[in-house]
Amino acid sequence: MELEVYKIDGSKSTRKVALDDGIFGIEPNDHAIYLDVKQFLANKRQGTHSSKEKSQVSGSTRKLKRQKGTGGARSGSIKSPLFSGGARAFGPHPRVYNFKLNKKVKQLARKSAFTYKAKENQIIILEDFTFEEVKTKRFKELVSTLNVGEKNALFILPEVDTNVYLSSRNLQKAKVLTAASINTYEILHAANLIIMESSIQKINEMFKNN
Repeated sequence: MELEVYKIDGSKSTRKVALDDGIFGIEPNDHAIYLDVKQFLANKRQGTHSSKEKSQVSGSTRKLKRQKGTGGARSGSIKSPLFSGGARAFGPHPRVYNFKLNKKVKQLARKSAFTYKAKENQIIILEDFTFEEVKTKRFKELVSTLNVGEKNALFILPEVDTNVYLSSRNLQKAKVLTAASINTYEILHAANLIIMESSIQKINEMFKNN
């Protein structure tokens, strides 16, 4: 598959870039995508939720009423989950949600995500650019020029560019990542992928080395 390279002013250049069919044209594996996205979201969870058990709730240990003869159920402690202010039955406790995923499965998931974007014509190849200074207005104009401002757009850079990243940080519909840090979740979450021309080689090398 070949895509035309766009200039930063929104016009098409005379150059074209060939996308590797081994990355952008495979048979998508939905289950691999599911596992990779599940791991990504699970790894973001802090797992610090906690609730108090009966032994941890402060309160009197006095028996509330006599065992028999009241006509009601037995009540032994005000700290019971049955009473307001008491403990919580089977409540959450701190835990780690992280889980391991095979490297090849993650690789397959990212290739599948790229393939879906290529099939849906949601990939734009943009010529290499940089900003001499941090300027959100300039980045916003770039997004508007490419007509991707109304939906989530993911810009994939070949390497870290602090000025470009800081210029995009305040825009809710735009996100900047390097080719080495892309993941399945971010690819699928974006309505459009804006891949810088030099990033294509970085992506090819990344999958070739894995």
